[in-house]
Amino acid sequence: MGELSTPQPGRYRQSSINEQKLLLWVAIGTIVMLFGAFTSAYVVRRSAGNWYEFKLPDIFFASTLVILASSVSLHWAYSSFKRGMEQRYKIGLIITMVLGLVFVVMQYLGWIALDQSGATFTINPSSSFVYVISGVHAAHVLGGIGALVMATLHAFTLPFRPTKRRRNRFELVVQYWHFVDALWVYLYIFFLFQS
Repeated sequence: MGELSTPQPGRYRQSSINEQKLLLWVAIGTIVMLFGAFTSAYVVRRSAGNWYEFKLPDIFFASTLVILASSVSLHWAYSSFKRGMEQRYKIGLIITMVLGLVFVVMQYLGWIALDQSGATFTINPSSSFVYVISGVHAAHVLGGIGALVMATLHAFTLPFRPTKRRRNRFELVVQYWHFVDALWVYLYIFFLFQS
């Protein structure tokens, strides 16, 4: 009988998967499933009847434009970072952070407009779903704003060096932000066609 061969050192390569990016994408997958469950529950409950019909306030359309603009400004900041354009990178980060905050304020104003139109949180499940789904999304946007705050602090307190490590960290912020932006666009279109 032959002997079992033992692994020789140096024959195995370390995985090239970035652990932080993997964790981010696992978290994004979890968030996708959460909102998939929310929107599925919305559709199922709507088909059960006793559904209050209402028009989505126009401010939600405006907030959609704001969050899309924030994705553009963050992409500009990231491109500037990679090209070594420090000032543009910093300006893009600040613009994105401000637009993110404006988006959250506009969501709050949208909830007030819903309430004033008679679509209160407790009147019917139809409006309750809109408050809960948009509120949970706004919480994820606030998490993204927290990441933007950290990225902005790094931009203004650390010497400007577009190293691989800093680029990887910034990519995480960019990917998450683009995700929450795309998620809102999906939710907004979903609400338009379902309400």
